[in-house]
Amino acid sequence: MSRSGAITFKGNPMTLAGDAVSAGQAAPDFTLHYFEGGLQPLTLADLKGKPSLLSVVPSLDTGVCAIQTKKFNESLAGMGDSINAVTVSLDLPFAMNRFCGAEGITNMKVGSDYQDRNFGNAWGTLIEELKIMCRACFVLDSQGNVVHAEYVPEVTSEPDYDAALAALKSAS
Repeated sequence: MSRSGAITFKGNPMTLAGDAVSAGQAAPDFTLHYFEGGLQPLTLADLKGKPSLLSVVPSLDTGVCAIQTKKFNESLAGMGDSINAVTVSLDLPFAMNRFCGAEGITNMKVGSDYQDRNFGNAWGTLIEELKIMCRACFVLDSQGNVVHAEYVPEVTSEPDYDAALAALKSAS
């Protein structure tokens, strides 16, 4: 299933693979990868037990994605280990680590869907025409249920930070 015209990129309608994820449903399973002494898997099961923010971006190496990651990183500083926060993209794990190190991103983990795009297809965030992620934010409760879902209508626009953070605080 795909959703034609679900979002736009610089005003052009794009198609998202898969079905939309909505508040009230169980989070779809996934396996992302990050680099820490080697490639490591990050799954939905790893996030359970704490409320979680999943910040989905097309590429950390672009302006709006960098702003989104930095804003969430700053906003989450006071929440410490009480939550999980993950930036998800198709960037390689090594590039994600380099960006986070250079920008002082310490309150968010990174997860790359580069191997098989299972996250993008299961969560409805893969832009079929561009083969990159759209911009989206999801908040999960500690049991792995979706309590907030936002697909940003225009990829070059920022998400609703306040809504995502309010949902995360409510789930805590």
